Amino acid sequence: MEQAILKQLRWLKIYALVSTLVFAALLALVSYRSSRPPHFAELAVERLNIVEKDGTLRMVLSNAARQHPGIVAGKPLPARPRPAGLLFFNTEGDECGGLVYDGTQQQASLDLSVDQYQNDQVMQLQYSEKRGGAQPLRSYGLRLWDRPTNFTLGQLVRQLDSLQLLHSSARYAQGLADLKAKHLLGEERLFLGKNTQEETGLFIRDNLGRPRIQLYVDAKGAARLEVLDAAGHKMPVR
Repeated sequence: MEQAILKQLRWLKIYALVSTLVFAALLALVSYRSSRPPHFAELAVERLNIVEKDGTLRMVLSNAARQHPGIVAGKPLPARPRPAGLLFFNTEGDECGGLVYDGTQQQASLDLSVDQYQNDQVMQLQYSEKRGGAQPLRSYGLRLWDRPTNFTLGQLVRQLDSLQLLHSSARYAQGLADLKAKHLLGEERLFLGKNTQEETGLFIRDNLGRPRIQLYVDAKGAARLEVLDAAGHKMPVR
């Protein structure tokens, strides 16, 4: 009787050991498989959000219908039409640039933008084309802007919202003119590319947005170098 009990205990030990090993092997296999990211040969989505662990939005890849309206000073902007593309958001969650594109028989565009912190774009690689006239109006190249550091995009949005509440197109236009006169909307400083006048070259403006240096080839193929004063008058080139 004692021998039978000892034999059963040995088998129970062996069974327990084998069961433990099998369970450990299965657990390791499941852990290995779960650690590998899933693989998809093809994925169709209307919008893809990339977020941090805490949910902070960092990137959006979207079609036009579901495109993000943007975030300024931590506050999402009201819904608005925006092209399909890729939007970037900084560590604080504000939009800080992106790549958007569109194209129809009437017009086409593609913009790769880099935004100033808490402000609008300061660098943009862009293509734009409008049809409908005698010939297409086409422009493409690199643009640079100066943006104020004492007037953020959030402040601008609040100012524009206040102007819209006046329900007066004339007062809205006057408000925009006042902001522009104070140089709070930003000033274009440089364009390198081809403009809608079929001129290809380098166009430089001063800190107030006034054209000062233009080095280009015009629509007829003539090379031109123009230096302008603050009033826009051509100056002798030394």
